[in-house]
Amino acid sequence: MADQHLYDLIIVGAGPAGLSAGLYAGRAMLDTLILEGETVGGQVTTTSVVYNYPAVEKVDGTKLMNQLQKQVTDFGVQIQHDQIDAYSLKPEVKILTGKSGQEYRARSVIIATGAHPRKVGFDGEDQFRGRGVAYCSTCDGELFTGLQIFVVGGGYAAAEEADYLSRFGKHVTVLVRSDHFKCPPAMTAKLIDNPKVSIEYNTEIKSVSGDDYVSSATLVNNQTGKETIYHVDPGDNTFGIFVYVGTEPATQNLKGVLDLDSNGYIKTSVDGATNINGVFAAGDVIAKSLRQIITAAADGAQAATTAEHYVTSQKQAAGIPITPVTNNTSASSPVGQTTDLNNEESVVPHQGNWLTSDITNQLQPIFARLTSDITFEVDTNNTDLSQQLLGFINEFADLNDHFNVISKVGQGNYLPMLKILDADGRDTGLHYAGIPTGHELNSLVLGVYNVAGPGQTIDPAMVTRIKQLPAAQIRIGVSLTCHFCPDVVAACQHIAALNPQITATMIDLQHFPELRKSKKIMSVPATMINHSPVIFGSQTLEQLVTAIEKYH
Repeated sequence: MADQHLYDLIIVGAGPAGLSAGLYAGRAMLDTLILEGETVGGQVTTTSVVYNYPAVEKVDGTKLMNQLQKQVTDFGVQIQHDQIDAYSLKPEVKILTGKSGQEYRARSVIIATGAHPRKVGFDGEDQFRGRGVAYCSTCDGELFTGLQIFVVGGGYAAAEEADYLSRFGKHVTVLVRSDHFKCPPAMTAKLIDNPKVSIEYNTEIKSVSGDDYVSSATLVNNQTGKETIYHVDPGDNTFGIFVYVGTEPATQNLKGVLDLDSNGYIKTSVDGATNINGVFAAGDVIAKSLRQIITAAADGAQAATTAEHYVTSQKQAAGIPITPVTNNTSASSPVGQTTDLNNEESVVPHQGNWLTSDITNQLQPIFARLTSDITFEVDTNNTDLSQQLLGFINEFADLNDHFNVISKVGQGNYLPMLKILDADGRDTGLHYAGIPTGHELNSLVLGVYNVAGPGQTIDPAMVTRIKQLPAAQIRIGVSLTCHFCPDVVAACQHIAALNPQITATMIDLQHFPELRKSKKIMSVPATMINHSPVIFGSQTLEQLVTAIEKYH
């Protein structure tokens, strides 16, 4: 059975790499599907506590992945369960066949199927995984502080991790099944010189046992057959067994399809591209030196960004609309902290529909979650731009029954202006001077979602802090081609949605050059709080709240 829908991007795998790719793809408004054959979240969900994710002191692995999954689905990205058994990665349309028999079609594909630690196969290995048996020292090593640790393996990874684990364990014993290490002598010498490390050659684990945790292990000398039983030290609840006998990438169905290295990992360039145009890879499935949650997330972000550029170029070549813009600047400005505004260009009148079918399909799942009515008020000034704004917002409002549109002659310096009113007709403080298309369509969608839907989740303490902020008028100078501007606009408008004393106005500087010249703005995003100095570049919610407190 074939799904005739053509996605912009299909991501295979929903671990940290796949979900991060989905997050970036969703933010880029790509029509994206994530396919996962097992557990959404990947191996991280088997980790009881994650200690080494930046800015997070400690977090349950499942909770971390659930939060990421919610972020992804909030941007309209679908996640579907199916195991991909076959790939047909033709130049134009990629076809993926699932175990269910379903066929999926896409312009681009990201492979993020991950890699699984190779198991030794001793009795109790599966039963006590996470309860004494571990496969990642940087993830779990700290949990074995002051305890005996065994490291299983004789390669470079085993030697390196044994040395690393010695900073936590009271003693580390390396079990090498052969009579020597298969790594550079310098690494072996480092272990020999470490007083907290000992090495047992020709030794393997036969079995482990225990109640809640591993408390006993049977070791065997594979030359003499002699068995030794190790019991947990008095006063300790358990001891650690870290397995480093290699990892196995989930690329069984990609042999002969993509270029793999000698160990089966996918070869990629630095931007995540494989040897086939439009096919990218990310996370533990690619050939690289470090496999961690953070590196997988970074790989996913990079692959999704590269895929966005690929899909955009394919659509442009085919004459397919991507996202509407109101000027003739490139829709793909360089990714960076700011966007150059030196080049003034004339506005090109918009023709045709503002929203493509792809965009409306992506917006429907988001708008399906709305719970209250809103009104779009258009304050006009009898210009062509006013008529274009009315045309855009009428088309936008047709997407959902919760939307209404009114217009009136406006007053003020920034016209035409779009305002979002709540179900009772009150101004929410979410304003748009100009037409929020291009990348700013994202901030409009988030604004609607925060006013008429469940809204984005933020820390309750931050909500309280925002509601206590004094009155403020925030203006955010933007360019519709800026990748960073929507995040700042959305954050400011989220503040306004929670605090009726605050207004947050997106201002398209292409249409309001006077503001740009008076404030000497040469890059965006440019945030102005009341009469404060211009704040340039990306700002987090925390930074913005702090700035409002400072400049009230």
